[in-house]
Amino acid sequence: MRKQIAAANWKMNLTLQQGELLVEELLKSTHDLNENQQVVFAVPFPYLVNVKKMLAGNNHVFVAAQNCYNKVSGAYTGEVSAEILKSIAVDYVVLGHSERREYFNESNEMLAEKINICIEYGLKPIFCCGEALEIREAGTQNSFVENQIKESLFHLSAEQLFGFVIAYEPIWAIGTGKTASSEQAQEIHAYIRSVLASKYGNEVADSISILYGGSVKAANAKEIFGQPDVDGGLVGGASLMAAEFAAIIKSLK
Repeated sequence: MRKQIAAANWKMNLTLQQGELLVEELLKSTHDLNENQQVVFAVPFPYLVNVKKMLAGNNHVFVAAQNCYNKVSGAYTGEVSAEILKSIAVDYVVLGHSERREYFNESNEMLAEKINICIEYGLKPIFCCGEALEIREAGTQNSFVENQIKESLFHLSAEQLFGFVIAYEPIWAIGTGKTASSEQAQEIHAYIRSVLASKYGNEVADSISILYGGSVKAANAKEIFGQPDVDGGLVGGASLMAAEFAAIIKSLK
């Protein structure tokens, strides 16, 4: 069975002290995770080392960077490379989040470069894709997301994509309180898997964890995660509250 993942994206929130208290509280909710379940904390860069130490000895909980640069090294003040992340034993890297695409103009081509560098250094990408409200209203969300996937991932080999992680974000449902229905989530997750299967075959497509990332909360997580092609969630605001995120973790298949 492919990995079922509850990923917490803290974005630019919490002090170090607040974050450590949150992780400490949430670790109590991870004792009963089974072999196919994982929890990932995508924390601000300054906290990565501390949180990594807190997770020592836990085989089901991992740390993620929220981004990395598309160059190996050099005069890029303020950026963080995959090599640097590897040196502090980061596990995952979130790439292509809708906020990075919108505020920092990250293109599909740039994300392909970032993915290549992460794979080169043994980091696991969590590749984000998804459409804005006007694209959803026009009914062209499938072709839009398909293009994101093809331009950023289709240069990879089947071996590189086996067990990969993709997060589908309906941008219109992020921070708005709106949520795609479980049927809408299943429909586009299944479509994403079919796009992958068309190039790489069913075995590879069925190995890929596709997370839902749009206003996931305790009240809707079980229904959304229960869909056959939804393999957990990339969670924003609700991941900042211990009780909420603990309930989301318990909603994993």
